[in-house]
Amino acid sequence: MQSFPNPLTPSEEKYYIQKYTEGDLEAKHILIERNLRLVAHVIKKYQNLEEDPEDLISIGTIGLIKAVVTFNPDKGNRLAAYASRCVENEILMHLRSKKKVSKEISLYEPIGTDREGNEIKLYDIIETDDVDVPEKIYLKENIQKLYEKVENELSAREKLVLKMRYGLYNGEEYTQREIARQIGISRSYVSRIEKSAIEKLREHFKEE
Repeated sequence: MQSFPNPLTPSEEKYYIQKYTEGDLEAKHILIERNLRLVAHVIKKYQNLEEDPEDLISIGTIGLIKAVVTFNPDKGNRLAAYASRCVENEILMHLRSKKKVSKEISLYEPIGTDREGNEIKLYDIIETDDVDVPEKIYLKENIQKLYEKVENELSAREKLVLKMRYGLYNGEEYTQREIARQIGISRSYVSRIEKSAIEKLREHFKEE
């Protein structure tokens, strides 16, 4: 931990975020470097897995970079809180991509321990917000085929909802509630569009 620079103070963070939004790339690098300690903190959850800590640091840093690039200060969150989720998501995607036995992943499968030695399960980490979590995992496990199907088989609105819902093309993930606000429709309508699009994709995957 001593090798990582100290985190930014709230005032420093606000300053560099503002500079970055104005196009200052040096501010971007500072935001990344000064949050590397956060990556090291997050990967402690996975210390009992057969994973090289240096590899996890590298993977987590990718999540940190995505967080800095997509962070929206207008939502009222601290960058560190948002970056923690992005780092963890990046590590989880890496761990899921290594599973070769089956496409079916148990939400109750142990994936590590916390600092107190308590067992962590996938279900404990994924924020559902009424999301159908198995569907979310199914889509991300089939990500390469998914992109082609999304572009060729779905309507423009279905594509938009899925891209926002699951963070496709390295975008930010949104809840159904947030999507509804942004595109001006009800949350229940967003849910119907999402379910319809997923069902279309499932059918096309079955045909292959």
